[in-house]
Amino acid sequence: MSESIKRRTERVSELLERLAKEMAKGVPVIVEGRNDADALRRLDLRGDIILAKSSGKSFLDVLGEAKERGKRDAVLLMDFDRRGREWTMRLMRNFERMGVKPNLVFWRELRGLVGRDVKDIEGLATYMETLHRKLKGQEIN
Repeated sequence: MSESIKRRTERVSELLERLAKEMAKGVPVIVEGRNDADALRRLDLRGDIILAKSSGKSFLDVLGEAKERGKRDAVLLMDFDRRGREWTMRLMRNFERMGVKPNLVFWRELRGLVGRDVKDIEGLATYMETLHRKLKGQEIN
C-alpha cells in the first residue's frame, strides 16, 4: 500500500512540475472557477490562469480572453465530472477553430491518476496534502 501511495504522489508531483514549466513559459491554464485557481496556487503553480465560469463570462468571452492574450496554446484543466468533460471538449473544438492549440495532456493524465479520488481541480491541493501526510505517517511507523 505505501509503495502505491508513494508512486502516485511522485507521479502527480512530476506532472505538476511539468505544468509549472508550461506556465512559466507563459502558457495560460483555463480552469472552471476561482476555487480551482486557488487550488493551483496552493500547489505553487504560478502564471496565467483564466477562469472559465466566473464573473458572468460567456463561453465566447473565455475563448476571446485566451486569444486576446496572444497565446497560441492553452492548457485546459476543467473538472473530471461529466460537465467538466463536456466543457473540455467544447473548449477544445472552439480553440482549434480559432487557431489556439488546446493542451489536454495534463487534464488527461491527472484524470487518469486521481480521477477516482478527486472530482475537480479544486480538490487537487487537499488531495496532495493528504497523500503527503500519509507518506509522512508511514515513514514514522
